[in-house]
Amino acid sequence: MGIENADGREFLVVVNNEEQYSVWFADRDLPLGWRAEGKTGTRQECLDHITAVWTDMRPRSVREHLAANG
Repeated sequence: MGIENADGREFLVVVNNEEQYSVWFADRDLPLGWRAEGKTGTRQECLDHITAVWTDMRPRSVREHLAANG
């Protein structure tokens, strides 16, 4: 079953150390390098949450480099 055909399944929002977001099946182990962000729900609810909170899509390391070096 693909992620698009996951009606009725619960998802969670995950984030990596570069502060990049994704959705993941709530009943599966998290992939290496990712942690649960705290939001769970349908796939669309999780995607809507990501849209609201991930306003700067640049990786954290890029943002920090640009802030330090103007």
